[in-house]
Amino acid sequence: MPTPIYKRVLIYLAALIVAISILAPLLWLFLMSVSSAKDLTQVPLHWIPEHWDFSRYQVLLTLAPNSPGRLFLQAMLNSLITATGATLISLLLAIPAAYSFSRFPGHQSWLMASLGMYMVPPVAFILPMYFILQRLGLLNTHWGLMLVYCSLILPFLTWMIKNQFDEMPKDIEQAAQLDGLTTRAILIKITLPLAKPALGAASLFGWLLAWDEFFYALLFTNNADAKTLPVAIADFMAGRATDDGLIAATGILASVIPLIIAIALQKTLVQGLTEGGTKG
Repeated sequence: MPTPIYKRVLIYLAALIVAISILAPLLWLFLMSVSSAKDLTQVPLHWIPEHWDFSRYQVLLTLAPNSPGRLFLQAMLNSLITATGATLISLLLAIPAAYSFSRFPGHQSWLMASLGMYMVPPVAFILPMYFILQRLGLLNTHWGLMLVYCSLILPFLTWMIKNQFDEMPKDIEQAAQLDGLTTRAILIKITLPLAKPALGAASLFGWLLAWDEFFYALLFTNNADAKTLPVAIADFMAGRATDDGLIAATGILASVIPLIIAIALQKTLVQGLTEGGTKG
Protein backbone atom coordinates (compact mmCIF):
# COMPACT_ATOMS: atom_id res chain seq x y z
CA MET A 1 0.00 0.00 0.00
CA PRO A 2 1.56 3.34 -1.00
CA THR A 3 2.33 5.87 1.68
CA PRO A 4 -0.29 8.65 1.89
CA ILE A 5 0.94 11.93 0.47
CA TYR A 6 0.46 13.82 3.74
CA LYS A 7 2.76 11.37 5.53
CA ARG A 8 5.43 11.82 2.89
CA VAL A 9 5.10 15.59 3.20
CA LEU A 10 5.52 15.35 6.97
CA ILE A 11 8.56 13.09 6.60
CA TYR A 12 10.27 15.46 4.16
CA LEU A 13 9.33 18.45 6.32
CA ALA A 14 10.84 16.79 9.40
CA ALA A 15 14.00 15.93 7.44
CA LEU A 16 14.23 19.54 6.24
CA ILE A 17 13.92 20.87 9.79
CA VAL A 18 16.65 18.51 11.01
CA ALA A 19 18.93 19.51 8.12
CA ILE A 20 18.40 23.22 8.77
CA SER A 21 19.04 22.83 12.50
CA ILE A 22 22.34 21.09 11.74
CA LEU A 23 23.56 23.22 8.83
CA ALA A 24 22.41 26.66 10.02
CA PRO A 25 25.09 27.03 12.75
CA LEU A 26 27.81 25.92 10.31
CA LEU A 27 26.55 28.36 7.69
CA TRP A 28 26.59 31.21 10.19
CA LEU A 29 30.08 30.21 11.31
CA PHE A 30 31.27 30.32 7.71
CA LEU A 31 29.66 33.74 7.11
CA MET A 32 31.39 35.05 10.23
CA SER A 33 34.73 33.74 9.00
CA VAL A 34 34.50 35.67 5.72
CA SER A 35 32.96 38.87 7.15
CA SER A 36 34.89 41.99 8.06
CA ALA A 37 35.04 43.21 11.64
CA LYS A 38 32.77 46.09 10.63
CA ASP A 39 30.08 43.70 9.34
CA LEU A 40 30.25 41.64 12.53
CA THR A 41 29.82 44.63 14.85
CA GLN A 42 27.41 46.71 12.81
CA VAL A 43 23.84 47.22 14.07
CA PRO A 44 21.61 46.02 12.54
CA LEU A 45 23.70 42.95 11.78
CA HIS A 46 24.66 42.22 8.18
CA TRP A 47 23.85 38.57 7.61
CA ILE A 48 25.53 38.56 4.19
CA PRO A 49 28.95 40.27 4.15
CA GLU A 50 29.42 43.16 1.75
CA HIS A 51 33.00 42.10 1.02
CA TRP A 52 34.00 38.44 1.28
CA ASP A 53 37.32 38.12 3.09
CA PHE A 54 39.14 34.76 3.01
CA SER A 55 42.37 36.13 4.47
CA ARG A 56 41.74 34.45 7.84
CA TYR A 57 41.96 31.02 6.23
CA GLN A 58 45.25 32.02 4.66
CA VAL A 59 46.50 33.12 8.10
CA LEU A 60 45.49 29.81 9.67
CA LEU A 61 47.07 27.71 6.93
CA THR A 62 50.53 29.27 7.09
CA LEU A 63 53.50 27.82 8.94
CA ALA A 64 55.29 31.10 9.60
CA PRO A 65 57.07 31.11 12.99
CA ASN A 66 54.98 32.42 15.92
CA SER A 67 51.94 32.86 13.66
CA PRO A 68 48.36 31.83 14.54
CA GLY A 69 48.56 29.33 11.69
CA ARG A 70 51.61 27.61 13.18
CA LEU A 71 49.79 27.22 16.51
CA PHE A 72 46.58 26.08 14.84
CA LEU A 73 48.15 23.48 12.55
CA GLN A 74 50.35 22.10 15.33
CA ALA A 75 47.31 21.82 17.59
CA MET A 76 45.35 20.06 14.84
CA LEU A 77 48.20 17.57 14.39
CA ASN A 78 48.31 17.01 18.17
CA SER A 79 44.55 16.38 18.26
CA LEU A 80 44.78 13.98 15.34
CA ILE A 81 47.61 12.01 16.98
CA THR A 82 46.06 11.80 20.43
CA ALA A 83 42.49 11.09 19.28
CA THR A 84 43.56 8.42 16.79
CA GLY A 85 46.05 6.82 19.18
CA ALA A 86 43.62 6.74 22.09
CA THR A 87 40.87 5.28 19.90
CA LEU A 88 43.10 2.52 18.52
CA ILE A 89 44.37 1.56 21.97
CA SER A 90 40.87 1.61 23.41
CA LEU A 91 39.56 -0.45 20.51
CA LEU A 92 42.24 -3.12 20.99
CA LEU A 93 41.26 -3.40 24.65
CA ALA A 94 37.50 -2.99 24.21
CA ILE A 95 37.04 -5.79 21.66
CA PRO A 96 38.22 -8.68 23.88
CA ALA A 97 36.58 -7.08 26.93
CA ALA A 98 33.24 -6.72 25.13
CA TYR A 99 33.45 -10.28 23.79
CA SER A 100 34.14 -11.72 27.23
CA PHE A 101 31.26 -9.77 28.78
CA SER A 102 28.94 -10.94 26.00
CA ARG A 103 29.91 -14.59 25.73
CA PHE A 104 30.90 -15.30 29.34
CA PRO A 105 28.32 -13.55 31.54
CA GLY A 106 28.78 -13.41 35.27
CA HIS A 107 31.06 -10.41 35.64
CA GLN A 108 28.68 -7.67 34.55
CA SER A 109 29.45 -5.76 37.73
CA TRP A 110 32.84 -4.88 36.26
CA LEU A 111 31.17 -3.41 33.19
CA MET A 112 28.73 -1.41 35.31
CA ALA A 113 31.60 -0.17 37.47
CA SER A 114 33.47 1.08 34.42
CA LEU A 115 30.38 2.89 33.19
CA GLY A 116 30.04 4.45 36.65
CA MET A 117 33.04 6.62 35.78
CA TYR A 118 30.75 8.75 33.64
CA MET A 119 28.65 9.58 36.70
CA VAL A 120 31.62 11.11 38.52
CA PRO A 121 32.48 14.75 37.69
CA PRO A 122 35.76 14.92 35.71
CA VAL A 123 37.21 17.34 38.26
CA ALA A 124 37.34 14.48 40.77
CA PHE A 125 39.99 12.71 38.67
CA ILE A 126 42.27 15.70 38.17
CA LEU A 127 44.66 15.21 41.11
CA PRO A 128 45.17 11.43 40.81
CA MET A 129 45.63 11.67 37.04
CA TYR A 130 48.02 14.60 37.40
CA PHE A 131 50.20 12.76 39.93
CA ILE A 132 50.21 9.60 37.79
CA LEU A 133 51.24 11.50 34.67
CA GLN A 134 53.84 13.43 36.64
CA ARG A 135 55.40 10.24 38.06
CA LEU A 136 55.48 8.68 34.60
CA GLY A 137 56.88 11.83 32.99
CA LEU A 138 53.89 12.07 30.66
CA LEU A 139 52.69 15.59 31.39
CA ASN A 140 52.40 17.69 28.24
CA THR A 141 52.91 14.66 25.97
CA HIS A 142 50.82 12.85 23.41
CA TRP A 143 51.09 9.59 25.33
CA GLY A 144 49.85 11.24 28.50
CA LEU A 145 46.72 12.53 26.79
CA MET A 146 46.18 9.16 25.13
CA LEU A 147 46.25 7.49 28.55
CA VAL A 148 43.72 9.98 29.90
CA TYR A 149 41.48 9.69 26.86
CA CYS A 150 41.52 5.90 27.07
CA SER A 151 39.85 6.19 30.47
CA LEU A 152 37.03 8.05 28.73
CA ILE A 153 36.75 6.04 25.51
CA LEU A 154 37.34 2.48 26.72
CA PRO A 155 34.11 2.05 28.77
CA PHE A 156 32.11 3.68 25.98
CA LEU A 157 33.51 1.40 23.28
CA THR A 158 33.20 -1.70 25.46
CA TRP A 159 29.52 -1.04 26.09
CA MET A 160 28.68 -0.34 22.42
CA ILE A 161 30.60 -3.33 21.07
CA LYS A 162 29.19 -5.65 23.73
CA ASN A 163 25.64 -4.75 22.74
CA GLN A 164 26.50 -5.59 19.15
CA PHE A 165 28.06 -8.93 20.11
CA ASP A 166 24.90 -9.75 22.11
CA GLU A 167 22.77 -9.41 18.97
CA MET A 168 24.96 -11.57 16.78
CA PRO A 169 23.97 -15.24 16.17
CA LYS A 170 25.92 -17.72 18.26
CA ASP A 171 25.20 -20.73 16.04
CA ILE A 172 28.15 -19.97 13.76
CA GLU A 173 30.52 -19.69 16.71
CA GLN A 174 29.26 -22.95 18.19
CA ALA A 175 29.78 -24.70 14.86
CA ALA A 176 33.32 -23.31 14.72
CA GLN A 177 34.00 -24.62 18.22
CA LEU A 178 32.94 -28.09 17.08
CA ASP A 179 35.44 -27.78 14.24
CA GLY A 180 38.19 -27.15 16.78
CA LEU A 181 38.65 -23.38 16.58
CA THR A 182 39.82 -21.64 19.72
CA THR A 183 37.98 -18.70 21.25
CA ARG A 184 40.63 -16.32 19.94
CA ALA A 185 40.34 -17.70 16.40
CA ILE A 186 36.55 -17.48 16.51
CA LEU A 187 36.73 -13.84 17.60
CA ILE A 188 39.22 -12.89 14.87
CA LYS A 189 37.94 -14.97 11.94
CA ILE A 190 34.18 -15.03 12.53
CA THR A 191 32.88 -12.49 15.04
CA LEU A 192 34.90 -9.42 14.07
CA PRO A 193 34.14 -9.62 10.30
CA LEU A 194 30.43 -9.75 11.12
CA ALA A 195 30.76 -6.83 13.51
CA LYS A 196 32.61 -4.45 11.16
CA PRO A 197 29.74 -1.92 10.87
CA ALA A 198 29.36 -1.68 14.64
CA LEU A 199 33.11 -1.40 15.13
CA GLY A 200 33.25 1.45 12.61
CA ALA A 201 30.42 3.36 14.26
CA ALA A 202 31.79 2.84 17.78
CA SER A 203 35.29 3.87 16.70
CA LEU A 204 34.01 7.06 15.08
CA PHE A 205 32.06 8.11 18.17
CA GLY A 206 35.02 7.30 20.41
CA TRP A 207 37.35 9.28 18.15
CA LEU A 208 35.02 12.29 18.22
CA LEU A 209 34.88 12.06 22.02
CA ALA A 210 38.66 12.43 22.15
CA TRP A 211 38.82 15.00 19.33
CA ASP A 212 36.43 17.38 21.14
CA GLU A 213 37.79 16.88 24.68
CA PHE A 214 38.82 20.15 26.30
CA PHE A 215 38.97 19.90 30.09
CA TYR A 216 41.81 17.40 30.55
CA ALA A 217 43.76 18.78 27.58
CA LEU A 218 43.66 22.24 29.15
CA LEU A 219 45.03 20.98 32.47
CA PHE A 220 47.63 18.48 31.28
CA THR A 221 49.26 20.48 28.46
CA ASN A 222 51.07 23.80 28.69
CA ASN A 223 52.68 24.47 25.29
CA ALA A 224 52.41 23.68 21.60
CA ASP A 225 54.14 20.30 21.97
CA ALA A 226 50.90 18.56 22.97
CA LYS A 227 48.22 21.27 23.09
CA THR A 228 45.09 20.08 21.29
CA LEU A 229 42.76 21.96 18.99
CA PRO A 230 40.00 22.87 21.50
CA VAL A 231 42.62 24.42 23.81
CA ALA A 232 44.28 26.27 20.93
CA ILE A 233 40.94 27.73 19.86
CA ALA A 234 40.35 28.89 23.43
CA ASP A 235 43.77 30.60 23.34
CA PHE A 236 42.62 32.64 20.33
CA MET A 237 39.84 34.02 22.56
CA ALA A 238 42.15 34.91 25.44
CA GLY A 239 43.47 38.18 24.04
CA ARG A 240 42.05 41.60 24.73
CA ALA A 241 41.18 42.17 21.07
CA THR A 242 39.43 39.05 19.88
CA ASP A 243 38.96 38.46 16.17
CA ASP A 244 35.59 36.72 16.03
CA GLY A 245 36.05 35.96 12.35
CA LEU A 246 39.35 34.21 13.01
CA ILE A 247 37.75 32.06 15.71
CA ALA A 248 34.93 31.21 13.32
CA ALA A 249 37.48 30.19 10.69
CA THR A 250 39.19 27.87 13.18
CA GLY A 251 35.83 26.26 13.86
CA ILE A 252 35.25 25.64 10.15
CA LEU A 253 38.73 24.19 9.60
CA ALA A 254 38.50 22.10 12.78
CA SER A 255 35.41 20.37 11.37
CA VAL A 256 37.09 19.37 8.10
CA ILE A 257 38.88 16.25 9.37
CA PRO A 258 35.85 14.83 11.26
CA LEU A 259 33.73 15.54 8.17
CA ILE A 260 36.14 13.69 5.88
CA ILE A 261 36.24 10.70 8.23
CA ALA A 262 32.44 10.67 8.57
CA ILE A 263 32.00 10.74 4.78
CA ALA A 264 34.57 7.96 4.32
CA LEU A 265 32.81 5.82 6.94
CA GLN A 266 29.28 6.84 5.95
CA LYS A 267 28.19 3.40 4.79
CA THR A 268 29.73 1.68 7.81
CA LEU A 269 28.29 4.29 10.17
CA VAL A 270 24.74 3.93 8.85
CA GLN A 271 24.92 0.14 8.99
CA GLY A 272 26.34 0.23 12.51
CA LEU A 273 23.60 2.53 13.78
CA THR A 274 20.74 0.67 12.10
CA GLU A 275 21.43 -2.96 11.42
CA GLY A 276 24.90 -3.66 12.76
CA GLY A 277 26.16 -7.13 12.05
CA THR A 278 24.06 -10.14 11.14
CA LYS A 279 21.30 -10.75 13.62
CA GLY A 280 19.80 -14.08 14.49
